[in-house]
Amino acid sequence: MSMTASTTPTTGQSRIGVTGLAVMGANLARNIARRGVPVAVHNRTSARTKEFMEEYGDEGAFTAAENLADFVAALERPRRIIVMVKAGAPVDGVIEELSPLLDAGDIIIDAGNSHFADTKRRTEECAERGLRFMGIGVSGGEEGALLGPSIMPGGDPAAYAEVEEILTSIAAVVDGTPCCTQVGPDGAGHYVKMVHNGIEYADIQLIAEAYDLLRSVAGLDVPAIAKIFEEWNSGDLESFLIEITAKVLAKTDEKTGEPLVDVIVDQAEQKGTGTWTAIDALQLGVPLTGITEAVFARGLSALRDERKAASTTLAGPTPGGGADETDLVDDIRQALYASKVVAYAQGFAQMRAASAANGWDLDLGAMATIWRGGCIIRAQFLNRIRDAYAEHPDLDNLLMVPYFTEAVANAQDAWRRVVVKATEQGVAIPAFSSSLSYYDGYRRERGPANLIQGLRDFFGAHTYRRTDTEGAFHTRWAQDGAEVRTDA
Repeated sequence: MSMTASTTPTTGQSRIGVTGLAVMGANLARNIARRGVPVAVHNRTSARTKEFMEEYGDEGAFTAAENLADFVAALERPRRIIVMVKAGAPVDGVIEELSPLLDAGDIIIDAGNSHFADTKRRTEECAERGLRFMGIGVSGGEEGALLGPSIMPGGDPAAYAEVEEILTSIAAVVDGTPCCTQVGPDGAGHYVKMVHNGIEYADIQLIAEAYDLLRSVAGLDVPAIAKIFEEWNSGDLESFLIEITAKVLAKTDEKTGEPLVDVIVDQAEQKGTGTWTAIDALQLGVPLTGITEAVFARGLSALRDERKAASTTLAGPTPGGGADETDLVDDIRQALYASKVVAYAQGFAQMRAASAANGWDLDLGAMATIWRGGCIIRAQFLNRIRDAYAEHPDLDNLLMVPYFTEAVANAQDAWRRVVVKATEQGVAIPAFSSSLSYYDGYRRERGPANLIQGLRDFFGAHTYRRTDTEGAFHTRWAQDGAEVRTDA
């Protein structure tokens, strides 16, 4: 289809617009148009817009615009514009270009992976111009964007009401419920998407560690491991990531005839959302061990040349095992499940803390509900998480819910055996081991932090509290050794 006829669009023809027609933006526009909603489309380079129309123009009522003025003119009022460009300065650039063309009450929707703090700032800046701004998280990759993603909208409820029908119509649906709900004000939607991505980091790292253990310790080959993951996907571990792990491992490289995974460089890349999640958890004081270790593991994987040199220099145990270690295979399954529960527990605890700190009033059960379909971390046990928050809205930690308490208790012996076996064999399992350490630390009534606080008081007079009386105290360590109360 040629774009020529649509370069002078009719005013008010389209209900919503999408600017930014890379894969995600293009697929979102196609998804919307397939629902019978007229869509205006625009890209910074008009050649891409023309390409889009030639490929997909017959899929719905599209109006293509070569410039932003025509793009804005094509939209009914209040104008609703989805921005799908790279996070950071490009988003600010589009807002600056759009703002003079818009009227009070128009809505700009950033559907990219923006940092939630930027979304809060943009909300305020747009409000000063009389514009309404929304930041929405969209998960599911290019396929989800086209066929039904999980959508996490943040922003003014009145603005959301203007686009709710469109967003819920394009979202994934599970048990008749769209995987889309108003998350909260300003940056809440992008924050929840950020934590979603953090959990995804942990989940993927745990799967990679399980694969490594099955191969390096249990001694199984890649086709056998692919079959194991396929079997695991029919039980408690059922999830999108387990499903596609089996598919990736089963893929044969056409060039070498070997498993494709064996010719992929062992260097994991990242776009930053996992790092954002870890940094924010540190600022909130939330122990986010699994997700943070997953981020660090990707960083370590990037040191490929250094690792190659270290492999011939640094000592370690001789790896060993055997393909007949069926008990080990089941232990790994149980350890994977328990560690996965911890990753979700930590992520939801972080969202709870952020909700309190930002006044967002997040409905964590609703977050579990909209993550059941469309998104990357969709998994069977999200139903359990949704039910847990329905019964205990003020829940501190998912580990305290009877279902998860029992599940982890039943898995803990296997979990410990796996950590011991991996350590003996010199196989790194940062996500498995840190998750177990978190679990053990969380379940202890009294840990060793009393000594930490004593040391802090010694070298920095940071004070400490006593178990037998209220108040803050300091010992004059370098003077007479006497204890003095500091808050009297």
